[in-house]
This record gives sequence, structure tokens and C-alpha cells, in this order.
Amino acid sequence: MAPSAAARMPAAPGRADRLLAWFATQRRPLPWRADPDPYRIWVAEVLLQQTRVAAVVPRFTSFVRRFPSVGALARATESAVLKEWEGAGYYARARHLHAAAREIVAHRSGHLPRIAAELAELPGFGPYISAAVASLAFGEPVVALEANGIRVASRWTLEEGDVRRPAVRTRLQHALELELPRHRAGAFNEALMELGETVCLPRHPRCSSCPVAADCRARQELPDPGSVPAPRRPRARPHVLAAIVALARGDRWLVRRRPSKGLLGGLWEFPGGRVEPQEAFEAAAARELREETGVSARGLRPLGVVEHTYSHFSVTLHVFLGEWDGVGRAVGDAPLRWVTRDEFDRLARPAATVRAMALVDRPTGEASRGSGRRPGRRAPSNRGARARPGPRARRAHTTASPTRPRARR
Repeated sequence: MAPSAAARMPAAPGRADRLLAWFATQRRPLPWRADPDPYRIWVAEVLLQQTRVAAVVPRFTSFVRRFPSVGALARATESAVLKEWEGAGYYARARHLHAAAREIVAHRSGHLPRIAAELAELPGFGPYISAAVASLAFGEPVVALEANGIRVASRWTLEEGDVRRPAVRTRLQHALELELPRHRAGAFNEALMELGETVCLPRHPRCSSCPVAADCRARQELPDPGSVPAPRRPRARPHVLAAIVALARGDRWLVRRRPSKGLLGGLWEFPGGRVEPQEAFEAAAARELREETGVSARGLRPLGVVEHTYSHFSVTLHVFLGEWDGVGRAVGDAPLRWVTRDEFDRLARPAATVRAMALVDRPTGEASRGSGRRPGRRAPSNRGARARPGPRARRAHTTASPTRPRARR
């Protein structure tokens, strides 16, 4: 049996002190650090899941300006929260944030619990978020283990196991608990993340700038400390062909709201979906429109293509413009709505839908590469298209990015 990480890496005298001294002078002036209010720390930690710090800073500033407190967030509608989140991806994070705020106001007098075990009872509070908020906001002596901390601890201990395995993560967690200064747990967790984000990088660690390099086994024993943890073999993403219709009725567009649960839950988009094997893109667009809304169009015209990558699959989205032919009635069905251009802009939309609308807004006559039928050209089809690797993917609609251990800071 391999020795535990704690056995391979006993607490090094002074390592935590050196790390904290480095952090005191090198910490970046991030907006959630300027005012360590528990609510702001919580919002920042949720945004930082699967998102780099540079992208989070403007979104955090905008979000807390719009919803400056737990109460303000709880009073907001889900649509307003999703609209403010637009473009940040992983929309389940926003829905969980909103649901947790409502529960805090309704059952906890508007105050976040102070310990990780109680925070974990709230929507969206997994092990990392619970520990991070408890330690950063309230000083609870717990380790908040995320991607950067996993990488740093793996190099300190020369961990050879697969860091995706729960048993390996438990070893690393226990090893870091030996280092944790009980009265400075929040600063230690932040320092560990800062070190992983700015110095102990995934591929080319800057060991010469590391304040604790002398206590790192990977630095001392390997020619390339960046080889730990072992790099993951990338998984092939299934690829989906899809077609959507921007359907006009005068100055209004037909849009549908996705179910609240699942991919892109609660967002508004143009009707459409998967192109079946051997089906022409235009035929798929007409069929999906009819099946999803009960209406049909006349004169479908290809506008262009939107390419988008999700966490588990990628999609090529063929965008068509059409006019309602008067057949069928979409109005009255709750998920469907005829909206003006300005009204559509005020709805929360997937990123790919925003890009599709940009194709609609282009001056008439502009052509896009791969856009399908043009004068003198037959309507495009996926007949004979080369199959992409991977299992048959789920029915695809438009946009971004869901939650795993994060890459942050």
C-alpha cells in the first residue's frame, strides 16, 4: 500500500508562514478582497467556478452592483438574475445562487451560516464552496480544496495517483490539513490558490519565484516539476449538427424559453434543434420549428453558421431566417413568446443565440462562409457528411459553457 500524502509530506516547519508572508506582499487587488463581506465572497467563489479571474472581475462588479446584498438577490426574479449572468456560462450556478439567497432570507434571517457543514445544506454549496466561504468569510479552520490547491499539494507530496480519484483527493486534503494555521485558515486557502494561479502553473511552474520551493518534493526530485500531477488525456467531444429559425412576424420574433432544469435552463432562444442523419439543414430547420412551436414558415433563408463548444460536446448551428406563414398559433403557449428586437435584448439568452441574432442584424446581402444556399447553389445537406467520433449526443440548442472542480485565480 502506498504511503499517505500526509506521511510523505509531514508539515514542514515554517512552510505556511513563508507562504502567508509571500501572499501578504504578492496578493492581487481583487474587488472581493477589498471588502471581505460574506455575501461578496460567496458571489465571487460561485463566479470563479470554471472561470478565470480576469473574466470574473467585471462580471463580479456588475453583479454586486445590481444585487448588492443577499436580500436584493432574493427579491429579484430568476429572469433578472439569469440576464445579469448572461455570457458567464454554467447557468445552473446562477439559479443555485438565487435559490440559496431566497432560502437564506426565508429561513436564516438573511445571514449566511458561519460553518461549512451548515452552508453545505444550501443549494449550490458543494464541498469546495462551503469550505471556501466558511474559511474566507468566517475563519473556520477548514481546507478549501480546488484545482490549484490540488496541483500545489500534489507537487509538495509528489503524489503519483490520479487526482480525479476521491481517495487521492482525500490524501491531499489530509496533507494540507497538517499545514493549516487554525487562526489564519482563510488567508492560507487564498494563498494556496494564489500560488497555484500565478506561480505553480499547470505546465511551466515558476519554481524560482516560489516562496516554498525548498519544501516541494517535485521541485527537489524531478527534472520537470510540471509533470505532476500527471496530465489528463483529453476526451473526444461528440459533435452535433443543429438548425434554428429566426422567425419574423412583422417587427417581432418568435422565441422559446428552455426548461428551468438542465442545460441553459430558463434562457430564451430561437426554436430549433438537431439535424437528423441524411437530413438537409433547411428541412431540419422547418421540421424543428413545426415540432417545437406548432407554426411554420415560408421562404427560409440561410444566414450563416455559429460554432459553439460546451463542456461535453460541440455544435455547428445553422441559422435560418423566415417569416410566419400564418399557419398555427404560437402565442398562448407559456414557453413561447413573440418579442421585439429590444425585448429580446432584455431577455437572458445563451451566447450562441446572441451570435445568431448578430447574423440576423447583418446588412441584407452579406454572405457567410458555410451559410448554406446562395443564388445558384443548391440547399445544403449533411448527406455523406463524415461522422464525428463520440456517442450520439443529446438534442442540442445554443450556448455556453457546467460545474466541475474549477480552474481559477
